[in-house]
Amino acid sequence: MRRYETVFILDPDLGEEVRNQRYEKVKEVIAAFNGVMIEFDDWGVRKLAYEISKKSRGQYVRVDYCGDGALISELERNFRLDDKFLKFMTIILGDDVNPADVIAEREQAEAAAAEADAAPKTVAHVETPATEAPAAEAAPATEAPAEEAPAAEAPAEEAPAVEVKAEEPAEPETKEEE
Repeated sequence: MRRYETVFILDPDLGEEVRNQRYEKVKEVIAAFNGVMIEFDDWGVRKLAYEISKKSRGQYVRVDYCGDGALISELERNFRLDDKFLKFMTIILGDDVNPADVIAEREQAEAAAAEADAAPKTVAHVETPATEAPAAEAAPATEAPAEEAPAAEAPAEEAPAVEVKAEEPAEPETKEEE
């Protein structure tokens, strides 16, 4: 089996019920041709790069699935028959793919993302160079937060002080000055 990704654009003026019927039709075709649905991702209504059928917006949907060439032929045939599908594009993501492995890999990635979101976020102290930071916000490098007090006692050779110069922003050059 190959792994495919199809992105299609639906008419944005369709009602939710009609749009869901089109979604179900796509899912039924994939199931009827022994395909395995990996992910069905509705991106919502977005502005088109150019007008298609006098529409400047479209409902974008991405479908990730595994199947064979007959599935792609039937799916694209259905897109061509229904004028509510404004555009579609199918690409191959991988050859000789095991759908169970792909689904397990996706679930592991989702679990890792959920753990990362649940973990407390730590903020690292990042020092910006003096040329980028405004003079009022820049602090000398010898000043350390209360938690890092032992580091502040280090000799000046190890932690050099940063000199902050207040510079006025340069005015943009105009053609008149040339």
